[in-house]
Amino acid sequence: MYKILDEQGILYSEYQYANEAEYEKMVVSNAEVIFGTQGIYFDIKKKIGKSKEGAAIPDGYYLDLKFHDEPVLYFVEIELSDHDVYGHIGEQVLRFAISSEMSKHRIKVILIDDINKDPIKNKKINDFINASSKYNNVNELLDRLIFDNEVAVIIVINETSEQLTRVLSKIKISADIIEAQSFIANDKVLHRFTPFQDDVLEAALPSTDLDELDTIVVPAQEEGFKETFIGQKCWYSIRISASMISKIKYIAAYQVAPISAITHVAEVERIEKYKNTAKYILYFKNDAKQIKKVLLLGQTKTKAPQSPRYTTYAKLLEANTLEDLWA
Repeated sequence: MYKILDEQGILYSEYQYANEAEYEKMVVSNAEVIFGTQGIYFDIKKKIGKSKEGAAIPDGYYLDLKFHDEPVLYFVEIELSDHDVYGHIGEQVLRFAISSEMSKHRIKVILIDDINKDPIKNKKINDFINASSKYNNVNELLDRLIFDNEVAVIIVINETSEQLTRVLSKIKISADIIEAQSFIANDKVLHRFTPFQDDVLEAALPSTDLDELDTIVVPAQEEGFKETFIGQKCWYSIRISASMISKIKYIAAYQVAPISAITHVAEVERIEKYKNTAKYILYFKNDAKQIKKVLLLGQTKTKAPQSPRYTTYAKLLEANTLEDLWA
């Protein structure tokens, strides 16, 4: 359990929410900070699906608009970690998967009604459509998201667990987990959370269009690189945001010290969930090919990748240093 110590030496302990409703109120009131400003949170609780065939009531929806070409619609489930992972959270996510297939038209009607009633949402949607050459109106946008694509899930929870990731690994629907906690001292409350898709936002540089992201760079130790990346033509146990699953076309290996450079890249054939985890395994179409080294320089502001990072294939082939990708 975390504790927070501020500069004045005041110790904050984790706040214990009385119930899920209180926790959800905190999440909804901070939705723009937790989910990001490049999207719309819908605080809507209406039943979708059929009662005897997997009906569900999502806690809300999040329309992620950071990708102009491929926005993503998420069901949102807000939970406290003391709830039964298998009988409650797992069942809810499974119900989302079933009801999203059965109630596409109802989901669209629910969202359009809310957009039409809310001038702020209406303006944000129209600004997005005007900036994109792919959608002519909100109907066309929602048709694409709901009827042509699979809806994903965001689970907001105060503490994630191995049980939760194991349950999600067994369900087809893609899911992102946001861990959000609150801490209190002398009636002052602080919130701690993992920003939604912070790994994607790291690539949001002035010279990089998020719609062009198609390559994931992974750090690799020498043994794993030779045995798995080169020998088995795959790489596994990678955490990937749901919105990036369909976008990744290439995987590049950053070999850690003493090499300290991106040295190889492979075209991705398919991406699958990895064993009993919420992570993924990427299989290559062919052998990884060696490229001109993209070096970590001694005085660089860009640190060596400690976890997967995103870039574009075109920038990767032109880059000389990591700063060319992420500075």
